[in-house]
Amino acid sequence: MADGHLTAKRQEIALLRRLEERILWLAAWTIHNANHLRESRDGLKVGGHQASSASMTTLMTALYMKALRPQDRVAVKPHASPVFHAIQHLFGRQSLDNLKRFRALGGAQSYPSRTKDVDDVDFSTGSVGLGVAMTAFASLTQDYLAARGAVKPEKMGRMISLLGDAELDEGNIYEALIEACKHDIRNTWWIVDYNRQSLDATTQDRMFTRYGDIFEAAGWTVETLKWSKRQRDAFAKPGGEKLREWIETAPNDLFSALTYQGGAAWRERLNADLADSPKTLALIAAYKDVDLAELMTELGGHCLETLLEAFEKAGQDDRPRFFIAYTVKGLRLPFQGHKDNHAGLMTPAQIAELRERLGVVEGEEWDPLSGLSAAERTALKGLVARAPFAAEIERQHVAPTIPTPTADELLAAVTGGGAQSTQAAFGKVMFEIAARKDEFAGRVVTTSPDVTVSTNLGGFVNRRGVFQRRAHDDVFKRRRIPSAQVWSKAETGQHVELGIAENNLFIALAALGLTAPLFGERLFPVGTLYDPFIARGLDALNYACYQDARFLLVATPSGLTLAPEGGAHQSINAPVIGMAQPGLDTYEPAFADETAVLMAHAFDRIQATNGCSTYLRLSTRVLQQPERTDDAWRQGVIDGAYWLKAPAPGARLALVYSGALAPEALAAFEALAEDMPEAGLLAVTSADVLHREWTASGRARWTGEGAKASTIETLLASLDRDAGLVTLTDGAPLALSWLGSVRGQRVRALGLEVFGQSGDLPDLYGKYRLDAEAILDACADLLA
Repeated sequence: MADGHLTAKRQEIALLRRLEERILWLAAWTIHNANHLRESRDGLKVGGHQASSASMTTLMTALYMKALRPQDRVAVKPHASPVFHAIQHLFGRQSLDNLKRFRALGGAQSYPSRTKDVDDVDFSTGSVGLGVAMTAFASLTQDYLAARGAVKPEKMGRMISLLGDAELDEGNIYEALIEACKHDIRNTWWIVDYNRQSLDATTQDRMFTRYGDIFEAAGWTVETLKWSKRQRDAFAKPGGEKLREWIETAPNDLFSALTYQGGAAWRERLNADLADSPKTLALIAAYKDVDLAELMTELGGHCLETLLEAFEKAGQDDRPRFFIAYTVKGLRLPFQGHKDNHAGLMTPAQIAELRERLGVVEGEEWDPLSGLSAAERTALKGLVARAPFAAEIERQHVAPTIPTPTADELLAAVTGGGAQSTQAAFGKVMFEIAARKDEFAGRVVTTSPDVTVSTNLGGFVNRRGVFQRRAHDDVFKRRRIPSAQVWSKAETGQHVELGIAENNLFIALAALGLTAPLFGERLFPVGTLYDPFIARGLDALNYACYQDARFLLVATPSGLTLAPEGGAHQSINAPVIGMAQPGLDTYEPAFADETAVLMAHAFDRIQATNGCSTYLRLSTRVLQQPERTDDAWRQGVIDGAYWLKAPAPGARLALVYSGALAPEALAAFEALAEDMPEAGLLAVTSADVLHREWTASGRARWTGEGAKASTIETLLASLDRDAGLVTLTDGAPLALSWLGSVRGQRVRALGLEVFGQSGDLPDLYGKYRLDAEAILDACADLLA
C-alpha cells in the first residue's frame, strides 16, 4: 500500500511538472505573440516580463493545481500576470482571443485587474506592495464578517499574496505588517519569489537574512524554501555538505552570473573554490554540464515536491505565514539569471528553440497540450479538472440591496442645531445611525488612523464599539475614571481602529469596500482622516478606487481654515486630487443640511450598479445655517451646485464659492447688493461632479449621442455671456477656475497657491486673499 501510494504521488508530480512546462510555454508564447507576431501600429514595445513569469511558474502551478481551495483569494505578483492568464485559460476562465490580445484593447491586462480582466481576478495588482497589504486587510475583513456569522468557519479562505523580493522594499508592506500584528490576523500567506533580482540589478545579500526575523517578531511563521529535493539528495552524498555551504554563501550577483553562463561556468568556479574537498570535486564530476546546471539552479521555489509539502503543512492551521521561496529569474529561458533580463524578450530563434525543447508542434503554439500523446492529454486534463480551485462555484458574488436611510431621516439629526460645522454635522449623523436598529446600521463599519475622536466618530464608536477578535475591558470604565470615550472592544464592535498610517486606512477601505463581490455581504465602510494627509495615502486610495471598492471617505478638517495648526496641517491640493481621481465623487459642503443630504447620497452610491465611492471634504468652522424655504436645493447639492442667491436674468456678475468660505462669499455678496442687486451667489458642492458631467455632455454632442445641457451650463446660462465670475475655494484655485470655459465668461479665481501658516482666521484670510475684501477687489478687476 505504501509503495503504491508513493508511486501514485510520483506520477502526479511528473504530471504536474509536465503541466508546469506547458503553463510556462503558454505564458511565454502569449508575450512573444504580443511583441513579435501581432501587428504593431504605433511601434511601441509591448513587453510582458517573460523572465519574471518563468520565476513564478512552479509556485503558481503548485498553488492553483493543488493547494488552493475555491474560497482562497490571491493577489498575483504583477509581472507574473501571463502565468495567471495561462492558468485561467486552462480552467476555462480566460479565452484564447484574450490571450492573443494580451496588453491590447479588450484583451488580457498587463497586470491582473478586477475591473478590466474577464478572468477570475481577486485583487488588482500593479502598484507594487499594495496587493500584498491588501491580503492582510482582506483577512481582517473576513474575520469581521465571520464574527457576525456571515462567513462560516468551513468557508474561511486564505488570503495569499505572491510577491517579488524587490517588492519587499515597499514601506507600506511593513505598515500593513504592524497593523496585521495588532489585529492578530490569520489565514494569510505571503509567498516571496526570491529570485535575487530587481528591475535594475541583483538584490542586496545582507537584507534578506533579516526578513525572517522581522516577520517572526510580528508573530508570523516563516518558512524558507531554499533547497529542492534534487539538491537535498545531492547534499546527502559524500562531499555534498561542502557544496551546500558554497551555495549558502555565494553572493547573489555571482550566483546569477553563473546561472546565465551555464554548466561549464559552474564547473570551473566550483572546481576552483572547492579544490580542497576531493569528495565534493568527485560529486561535481559525476554530473554532466547540463545536469550540473540543473542541480545548481533548481532551488526550492522550483521544486514541486518542496512546495506541495510546505503548502500542505501550512494548510493545517490558520497562522499567518511568510514563505521565502528561492527561485531563479527566467529559469529555463535563454536569459536566466542575467541582470538585464527583467524586460528581456526572447527572439524568434530563441522561442523556436524553447518550443522544440518542450515538444510543442509548430503551428499549434496556442494549444497548451500540443505534441502530447492522447494518454498524456487525457491525464493532464484530468489533473486540471481535479484541482480544488477549478470547482464550479460562485467566486464573484452579487450582494442583495440593503435599504439605506433617506435624506429626510439623516437631516433630522442636524436640523434645529443653530450654528454648526460640517464636521459636527457628520458626527451627529453618524451618532444617529448608531442608534438605529435596522439592518443598514448593523452593516456600517467605520475606521480611522488614530484620529477617530478628532474627526467626530467618537459618538458612533461609543454606541457601536471597537472590533477586536478577543474581547478587552475598558479599564478606565471598570476603574470608574471619567472619560468621554466609552469604547468596548469585542467581536461585535463596528469600528476598526488603525494606527497612524494613511496607506493602511485606504487599503482597509479597499478590503471593506469589496465585501459584496468577494463574500456576498454588503458593508457600508466609512473612513475618516485629516484632509491634508490624503496625499500620504494617495497611491493606496487610487488602488482602492481602481478595484471599484465602495466606501465613504470623510476628510476633516480642511484647508487654511484649520488656522492655528499651521501650514503642514492646511490642505491645498486636496480638491484637485478629488477631481482627478476616477471612481470617487468629491464633495465639499458648506452647511450641515448639505452634509446630511450628501451622506444619504453616498450610501446609495455604495451599492448602485454604476455607483462609486464618495469623498466629503469637511471643516471644523462653525457657520450660521441658511434658512431654506423649499427643498429645491437638495438636488443641486447632489448635482454639484445650486444658486444660494439666484441672479437676475442677464446679470453681469456672480460669486462662486465652495465649502467653509461661504461666510466671506455672503459678506461680499451683501456688500455688492446696493450697486449690483442683479448679481448671483452660486454654491458649488462638487467641482468634481460638475466638471465630469460638463465634459461628458460635450463628448455626447461631438459623438452624436444627443445634446443635453449639463448642470453647470444650465446654471450659468442665466448670466450674461460677458458676465464675470469670482470663484473662492479653500484650496487650489484651479478647482473652480475652469468655470470660465463653460460659456466663455471671465474668471478671477481666489484660493491657495502657497503653504499657509499658523494664525487666526481674520489674519490668515486677509494675508492669503480669501476674505470679503479680496472678493470685492476681484469683482472690481472684472468690471473695470
